[in-house]
Amino acid sequence: MADEEIEVEGKKKSPLIKIIVIALVAILLLVGTAVGTMFVTGFFDKKDTRAAEEALKTLEQGAADSKAGASEPAPPQKVAKESPELQRFENSYMELEKPLVSNLTNTRKVIQLNLAIMTHYDERVFKNAKKHEFALRSVALDTMRQMTDADLAKPEFRKELAAKIREEMNAVLQKYEDFGGIEEVFFTSFVVQ
Repeated sequence: MADEEIEVEGKKKSPLIKIIVIALVAILLLVGTAVGTMFVTGFFDKKDTRAAEEALKTLEQGAADSKAGASEPAPPQKVAKESPELQRFENSYMELEKPLVSNLTNTRKVIQLNLAIMTHYDERVFKNAKKHEFALRSVALDTMRQMTDADLAKPEFRKELAAKIREEMNAVLQKYEDFGGIEEVFFTSFVVQ
């Protein structure tokens, strides 16, 4: 009878042991699959953090420099034009929307022109020019007003006028934004009557 009791108890325990073994095997398979996936995807590989640390140091240095010179913002960076032979800068243009009309000094002649500005820098120059368009138009008109009939006779009149307008516009932007950035001024229309 003792042998029969042992067999009955053994039969009762065997389904419970089978369930525990199957559960343990399933858990081991899941853990093995997860670890294998992590291994294949490179989770355990040593990561090179030097590049990230150098970038962080550069950003921290830039932030420290900007705090030290907080009164003067950094000028915009020139936009490089990709070229295999040499490095050139990208030219960007913006035209003032309305024409400028002014009298010439000591004459009855009127000068009317449309202006476009060119820069090698980023869009901040154009944003600043749009922001201070009234001041830029004012200095351009003052420069045009100072021209005389004798100036019109000079062969380099248009180039000299463009250079003077560029200098005055950059001075205005320098005054209000601490950076000019206008490389050249072009006339898209030019009429003297």
